[in-house]
Parts: sequence; C-alpha cells; structure tokens
Amino acid sequence: MKILSAEQIRSLDKYTIENEPISSLDLMERASAAFVSWFCNQYVNTRPICVFCGKGNNGGDGLAIARLLSQRSYDVQVAIVEYTDKSSEDFQANLIRLQDQLTPVYIQSVADFPVISHQVVCIDALLGSGLSRPVEGILAEIIARINALPNRIVSVDIASGLYTDQSNAKEDVIIEPDFTVTFQLPKLSFLFPQNAAFTGEWHVVDIGLNQQFINEAQSPYFFTDRQAAELLVKPRNKFSHKGTYGHALLLAGSFGKMGAAVLSGKACLRSGVGLLTMHSPLCGYNIIQISIPEAMVSADQAQNHLSKLPELSSYSAVGIGPGVGQEAEVANVLERLLEEVRVPLIIDADALNILSSKRDLLDKLPKNTILTPHPKEFQRLAGDSENEFDRLELGREFAAKHKVIICLKGANTAVILPNGEVHFNSTGNPGMATGGTGDVLTGIILSLLAQKYKPHEAAIFGVYQHGLAGDKAAAQRGQSALIASDVVDSLGW
Repeated sequence: MKILSAEQIRSLDKYTIENEPISSLDLMERASAAFVSWFCNQYVNTRPICVFCGKGNNGGDGLAIARLLSQRSYDVQVAIVEYTDKSSEDFQANLIRLQDQLTPVYIQSVADFPVISHQVVCIDALLGSGLSRPVEGILAEIIARINALPNRIVSVDIASGLYTDQSNAKEDVIIEPDFTVTFQLPKLSFLFPQNAAFTGEWHVVDIGLNQQFINEAQSPYFFTDRQAAELLVKPRNKFSHKGTYGHALLLAGSFGKMGAAVLSGKACLRSGVGLLTMHSPLCGYNIIQISIPEAMVSADQAQNHLSKLPELSSYSAVGIGPGVGQEAEVANVLERLLEEVRVPLIIDADALNILSSKRDLLDKLPKNTILTPHPKEFQRLAGDSENEFDRLELGREFAAKHKVIICLKGANTAVILPNGEVHFNSTGNPGMATGGTGDVLTGIILSLLAQKYKPHEAAIFGVYQHGLAGDKAAAQRGQSALIASDVVDSLGW
C-alpha cells in the first residue's frame, strides 16, 4: 500500500473526479458513507453524537456524516466553527442538504461551545489533510476545548491540526482523537511515535479513489499490510529437502547473555531455515545443545565471549550480534567477518554498537547488509535528529551512503532501503516492548536470508512476520504478559 503526500492526495481526488467521472460532491458523499459504515460498527445508535465542522471540505464531510447518522436514528448535534467568512462549495451544498434534518449550532467564540454530556461521541471534522500552517485563533481554542473533554473523539480523515507529511512543532494545537478514520490510504504522519496522541487507533476505509493513479504515483513510502506480505511468500516444493532451505550461521552469545542467542536461534529455526549452526563461546555450548537440539554448535575457543571467526564457506547467510558483548576480541571477529563474508549478512545488538564505536568498519559493510537498530542504537550509528521525520530522512541518507538496509525498530518498524524506499510495518503491538524480541527478529530475518529471499524481501517480510507473531501471542496472553519466547512460539505463516 502506497503512502502519498498531501499534494498527491489532492491530485488523486481531482483525477478520480475527472476520470470516473464523479462530482466532487458525490465523492464526498461516498467518503462520508464509508466513515459512517465504520462508525456504526463501532458505536450503537443509542450514543449521542456531536459533529464539529470547519468550513472547508473536511467540514463538508462532517455535515454529510451528520445527515447520514441522523438517518440511521442517531441523536446528532452539529457545531460549525465560524473561523472564516469563506466556505467551500461542497460544504455549502451539504449544509443545504442538512437543513431539513438538523439545525447546526454556530460557534463564534468559546462562549458558544455546546454543552456536551459524557456519553456524547465527538466527531472531529474541522480541518483536513491539506493543512499547511499551525492552527490559531478560535479554531485553536475550540480544539483545546474538545481535547479537555473526557468524551470519545473520532477524527475524519486526519486529526485537525496534524500535518499530513511533515513534522508539527511541539507547541501546535492538534486534536487528540481516540480513533482516526482515514480515506483510501494511510497518511505518513500516522506512522511516527511523536504523533501517537494525534492519531489514536487509525483505520483506512476504501472510498473508491482511482487505482490507476495510485499505481502510477511515485512515492518512496509504503505500508506493508497482509496483502503486500503475501506477495513475498516463497511456497515450498513437495520434493524439497533441508538443503533447499539454506544453512544459516549465527554468531551470538557471551557469558550472562546466552538467552539472546537461544531466542535468536529458536526464531531462526521456527522461520523455516534448513540448517542452523550457532557459533558461541564455550560457556554457551551446553546451553545451546540442551535448549535448541535442532541447532548445531560451533564452539569458540574462548570461554566467555567470541574470539575467532569460523570458516564461512558452507553457509548461505550469516547473522551476528545477539548477546555477543563488545569486547575487543568480539570487535576483531566482526571486522574479519565484514572482510570475508560473501553471503547475505544481518547485524544486530552489540555488533551494531561496535560499528558505532569503530566507525571505520562502516566502510567495510557489504552491499545490502541488514542492520536492525532500535532508536538509540540508530542514534549512535547515524547521529542526532530533531524529530522522527528528520530521523527517517537521516536513515534514508545513511542507507544510501553505505548501501545497507536498515530495520529501524519500533511501532510501525521502518525498513529503509538503499534506493530511498521506506516500508512501514502494519503488525506488532506494545507488548513486544520487552527484552529479547529484537533477538527474535534477527533470527527470523537470518532464516529468510538463508532461504534465498532477497535482502530487501527478507527485511520487509521478516519484520511483518515478527509483528504478526507478536500479535498472535498478545491475543493469547495479553500484552502485559508477553515475553520474547511467546513471540517465537507464535511464529508461523
């Protein structure tokens, strides 16, 4: 699923109107009907509604939504904020359509704000996706007043005051909805932690915008949903054997951190690899043999951490990082690996921190190496950024410069490719914010690399599978009880 800019969304609407053909008013009606269909599945018609409308097309959506909800026997109140003397043609048309059913309240100052009981669901239709400057004046006062209510808030298309594809200033006044029901495609701003309070739980509804335009539109941003993930799946041949699915080498573990190695190794096996060899220090030999009987162990000569790089010729993919520590000998192993490896490579955890401290190693990274940093690890690798939009651009620059793939972990993990593309993930939940889940991701991606998935496919599909397993585990145990082993146990397509 593509993610388009505010300008592209305007062009998409225009193209649909001209080529379907359909009038802009009828397209607004279609969008409003899609919103209402979602809303009625969420709230029964015994809940009273107050629709706050601006005077542009988002407000026109709000008027149409109010009329359609009233026709479905909802008790609806409409409040129009008089922040300008101008209004859009479609707003005026929907205001005329509404007159036989409802009489709006006009808000010219905060003193006109309607009395609203706790049971009322507030619908935010003040400002849409075309916003290009901070909200001020009466609109800012009304938004602050709505946010102060204890009521449920649902935003139409995008929260009023939130920019579609750029960062808001910290002082900007923005609606804080419980839900956002957006039209056709997600907005870029939905995918950043800094905007969590301004999106709530967001849902996309199809309003029939022109698919040809979407297919041909140029955008570096994508959203990996199940449909996109399914296109990446490699089916298994009936006559295949373990050699068909690759032999992975995982360099992991140190004294006190063998759990990371075990989690990563189990995840690798659960993700379909044919063979797995784990290279770990002597202290981990018995642990791995007992915990993961399906894996082979290459024991390092050192007792507590890695000191030697094993021979690499028999492996189809290599991973390094989970629990390895940052000793000088481990850094030497990483440097030798970067010089000698000729198969796809994934680097995580302590190995990333070694890269950050020995920056000359960045120039030795093989093309399409996959790095899986969390935000702090990425900051150490690439430097500081003012906000998450800037951090994403920093990630794109880093990936292009070093020709690597970055899985920037977090909610909606961003897979950043060397060509500038960013694939945001749709799966996962806050229960996965627990120790060891990053090690699980490393194992999953390593397995896919060994199975001959292209590096960008392994990164995108691995991140999706990781989040999907987390969602399955959370459904069984709840988010607060989730541990990394649950994610491993829930793996499976």
